[in-house]
Amino acid sequence: MRNTQPTSATQSWTTTMSSLGTAYARVRAQTRELCRPLAVEDYVVQSMPDASPVKWHLAHTTWFFEQFLLKPGLADYRVFDASYDYLFNSYYDAVGPRHPRAERGLLTRPTVEEIVAYREHVDEHMQRLINRAGRDAQLDARIELGLNHEQQHQELMLTDLKHAFAANPLRPAYRAGAPRGLGSPTPLLWQHYPGGLQEIGATADGFCYDNELPRHRVHLEPYELASRLVTNGEFLEFVRSGGYATPSLWLADGFAYAQAQGWSRPLYWSTDLDALFTLAGMGALDPAEPVCHVSYYEADAYARWAGARLPTEAEWESAARLHALDGNLLESGALQPVAAPGRAALEPGPQQFFGDVWEWTSSAYSAYPGYRPAAGALGEYNGKFMVNQIVLRGGSCATPRSHLRASYRNFFYPQQRWQFMGLRLARSAAQ
Repeated sequence: MRNTQPTSATQSWTTTMSSLGTAYARVRAQTRELCRPLAVEDYVVQSMPDASPVKWHLAHTTWFFEQFLLKPGLADYRVFDASYDYLFNSYYDAVGPRHPRAERGLLTRPTVEEIVAYREHVDEHMQRLINRAGRDAQLDARIELGLNHEQQHQELMLTDLKHAFAANPLRPAYRAGAPRGLGSPTPLLWQHYPGGLQEIGATADGFCYDNELPRHRVHLEPYELASRLVTNGEFLEFVRSGGYATPSLWLADGFAYAQAQGWSRPLYWSTDLDALFTLAGMGALDPAEPVCHVSYYEADAYARWAGARLPTEAEWESAARLHALDGNLLESGALQPVAAPGRAALEPGPQQFFGDVWEWTSSAYSAYPGYRPAAGALGEYNGKFMVNQIVLRGGSCATPRSHLRASYRNFFYPQQRWQFMGLRLARSAAQ
C-alpha cells in the first residue's frame, strides 16, 4: 500500500483547524497504541526485503511530515537529525538518495528511544503548524495525505510483524486474541449484476489518492459475484485435490514461481493443514474463516479450479458501492479474518466487501483514462509503479475504517502474499 498525491476534493478531516489537529493526534496515537505490546527487540527485526522494521515505519511516517510539511511550512523549523533524510526516505528519488530497503533491519542506530524522541519533536511542531493562522488548502491537503500515509503504515507494521513472528520458532503472539471457535461456513450464493454503463473512481466528497481519479465511465457485461469470501475450508479442498501440482490451473509465471518457492499451501498454514499462524499465535484452522495470505497466482488458480474467475476492479467497485462501509476492520480488534455472518440464506447478497482480507481482482494496476501524475516528489511515487502489479480492493482486518472507501485501489505484485490477501469469486452471467 503506497501513498499518492492528494486531490483537490473536499477533505474529510480538514473542515476546521481543531478537527485537523484532533485527527493528527488520533492517528499518531493509534500508531503508538499498536506498538504497546512490543518488546524493544521487536522494533528492529526485518524478516525479508519486502517487510520493514517497526522502528523504520515509525521514523518514515514522521520523516514524511518533516520533509513535506514542516520544512516548507515553518520558516523557523530545525530538523531533528539531518541524517534521517537518507535513512528514512522510501521511494522519493526527487528528495535524494536513500538507505537500501533490504538493509533497513541493519539500522540498530538510531535507537528506538531516539526515534520516539523524533516523533515527539515532529508532533510538537506539527501541532504548531496546524494551529497557525493562514494555512492554505494545499498545506491542509498535504497534512491529510500524511495522515492517510501513516494509516497505511499502521497496517504494514502489523503484517510485517506477523511475518517476523512467524519466522521465530517460538511462534510468539503479538497479543492475545479472542477465542476462535471452529464454525461452519455460510452457504455461498451468487448475486446477479446487470452491468451496463457504470461510473467508477473517487467522487468529490472526501479524501482520495490520485490513482482513484479521474472518475470515469466503464461498460460492464452482466456478471455475478459470490455472496462471501472464499473460506479456508474451500481452499483446503483445492490443496488436497492437488491444486498446487496441477499446471493447467495456473498462469505459467505463477506455476513456475510456486514450484521454485516450494508452495503447497497458503502462507502461515501448518504442514499438516490443521493449524495456522495468527497475530495471536498458532491456532486451529477454522474452515469458516476467509482464506488469507494467498498470492494473486494462488487466487487465480483457485478461481479456475472452482469454475469461476476473479472479478475486475470495475465489477467489484460497482457492486461495493451498493453496500455500507462496514466490516471486520482494525477497530474490531480481531486482527484476523472472521467468518461471514450467518445470515446469507435470509438476506441474500454479497457480504464482507470491506474488511477481513484485501480481495484480489483480475485488473492490472494502471492509470485511469486521463490520469496525469503530479509534478514533484509527491507525484512521482504512484505513476511510476503502474506496471506489473495487480489491484486489490476492500481493506482488511488491519485497515483503519476511516482510511477506506469503495474507490480505494491497493496494489501488489502477483507473487506477494504476506499482506492480508484473499479472494471473492466472480463469473460472467448468462445474457
